[in-house]
Amino acid sequence: MQIAIYSRGFVREDLPIIQLLLNELAREEIDVIIYEAFFQALQPHITYTKEPATFACATDLHGRADILVSLGGDGTLLDTVCYVRDKNIPVLGINFGRLGFLASIGKDAIYAAVQALKQRTYVVDKRTLIHLDSNVPTLFGEVPYGLNDFTIHKKDTSAMVKIHTYLNGEFLNTYWADGLIVATPTGSTGYSLSCGGPVVFPEAGSFVITPVAPHNLNVRPIIVPDDNVISFEVEGRSDQFLCTLDSRMETIDNTVQLAIKKESFKLSLLRLDDSNFLHTLRHKLLWGIDARNALK
Repeated sequence: MQIAIYSRGFVREDLPIIQLLLNELAREEIDVIIYEAFFQALQPHITYTKEPATFACATDLHGRADILVSLGGDGTLLDTVCYVRDKNIPVLGINFGRLGFLASIGKDAIYAAVQALKQRTYVVDKRTLIHLDSNVPTLFGEVPYGLNDFTIHKKDTSAMVKIHTYLNGEFLNTYWADGLIVATPTGSTGYSLSCGGPVVFPEAGSFVITPVAPHNLNVRPIIVPDDNVISFEVEGRSDQFLCTLDSRMETIDNTVQLAIKKESFKLSLLRLDDSNFLHTLRHKLLWGIDARNALK
């Protein structure tokens, strides 16, 4: 077995945990291939039983890794989509960040995580990705898809925008707002939730369309089947707008045509068998933390 390790970086307090992870993998005779920039940053601080291989891009990783381990928060895990792409390399997230909704394995569960990898006792969740089509072929390069969401947003301090939105070519609504979010079920607990969108179970076959600060108070988030193609026309006083896929951002103008659909492949997200979506809701969003429950 060969495990790839990806991270954006680290703080000194995490070094003992990273060393423990590498030691446990070595003890189980699991080879590692580490993201090159992360490896270089670790060099003065970490010792290796065996010098690891490195990778810098998706091409370096494909065919060389059975599983990718993400060390960081949810943003770090979202980055891994750019590396695993359509090669069906499962991703396991160990939370070195704050909330850790996707990267749900705590730093205190390193031993359990390594044993689950070794014995293959993890659970695989298939997560829907969102795909962007555009009349600009270079938009988002070779990775025109994301795990969480796609957004259109006004740029800087410009006035609100008008986003004409269509489902399979039929007019849905013109959103007068700061922006618009189209979230996958996975992304329903991210930016969409912060803007008043609903929580959607990961296995639900749907997209959530959520306006950002809409000017019309009767405009609310809507859930649509994920076999719809959602297309947009954008207008505004400014000549330029922003669109994003997860944490990646591009600047566009009103000549750019945009359409969203379900990607043809999914991301395999791994979790330990004692953790599931309901557990995450209770412990990460603090559902059920109510003083009245203690009175029972």
